Amino acid sequence: MKFNTKAIHGGLKEIDPAYGSVMPPIYQTTTYSQSTPGGHKGFEYSRSANPTRDALERAIASIENGNHGMAFGSGLAAIDAVLKLLKSGDEVISTNDLYGGTYRLFTSIFEDFGIKFKFIGMENAEKIDEYVTDKTKLIWVETPTNPMMNIIDIKKAAAVAKKHNVLLAVDNTFATAYLQRPLDLGADIVMHSATKYLGGHSDVVMGTLAVKDKELADKLYFIQNASGAIAGPQDCFLVLRGLKTLHVRMQRHCENGKQVAEYLSNHPKIENVYWPGLKNHPNHDIAKKQMDGFGGMISFTTKGNNYEEAIKIVENLNIFTLAESLGGVESLAGHPASMTHASIPKAEREKTGVVDSLIRLSVGIEDGDDLVADLKQAIG
Repeated sequence: MKFNTKAIHGGLKEIDPAYGSVMPPIYQTTTYSQSTPGGHKGFEYSRSANPTRDALERAIASIENGNHGMAFGSGLAAIDAVLKLLKSGDEVISTNDLYGGTYRLFTSIFEDFGIKFKFIGMENAEKIDEYVTDKTKLIWVETPTNPMMNIIDIKKAAAVAKKHNVLLAVDNTFATAYLQRPLDLGADIVMHSATKYLGGHSDVVMGTLAVKDKELADKLYFIQNASGAIAGPQDCFLVLRGLKTLHVRMQRHCENGKQVAEYLSNHPKIENVYWPGLKNHPNHDIAKKQMDGFGGMISFTTKGNNYEEAIKIVENLNIFTLAESLGGVESLAGHPASMTHASIPKAEREKTGVVDSLIRLSVGIEDGDDLVADLKQAIG
């Protein structure tokens, strides 16, 4: 089954045995009747399992070519579950350019429980090997990274992980399974903030995981149930709806992303444009190898690294909405230093390129010419 078909039908062969509903019903229930103590139809209590969530989890596993999926109340709740596989004294190697909320979770929560984090540049994935010790248990990768759009070679990162018998988790939020499938490239865990492209309509907050290995899945299911940060049935229904148009939306995100990136690259007031589809992107060749397209996420800086100029641009946009988040049908613009990445200390931010003039765009599926015209009038 090819991806476009999987997005609509994957994991949903038996949708509704009761009435034949084409869409999985919203089972808005906390509990389920039992014919005898322990005698039930696979569902006892909705924290542990819910038919609507079960349908979504099977669909997530399907599009990622995994065998098991999990849905959580947010992307950070999904990451939290992965970190709970570890114990005090363990070490995590993470990319140094990553979502500010992930950085905050790592450093402000899990460091207090005795887990050590090493934040390194992973543009040369083979160098990860230099940082692995006998205490390393997890390698955490974003690719493309947030917000600098760095590309990390997943196959090479997986080779390092396998060599040392550690887990490799990949945040696949920016690419989605339409463009990139980390499990096929050797990752153990793939994570999504389903709030973004999977939901696709800026109306639901959710996180997902997908894995191939049953033993690992069982550990994560236990954490999901024991910790309780589950996704509700209404939210699962919304993401199931979003998945059915993921392929057509991502096609337009990629087309518009290309048009906007090329426009910005030729603008005299723009210093740097970060989009993996540009030939001058440092790891463009790796992106071509492991991705089926380059997505709709773009970051850029103005000449002179002028904070006031960046703020003026994002405030003057009309079609692009100044807002946090990304991946919806509508275009969004943000200022990472003061918004999504404000929780990262300034000195640490700037080491990775998150300077005060950096603007991040989530290019939506509107008309590409209109988006370019909006940027043109805002930048001047």
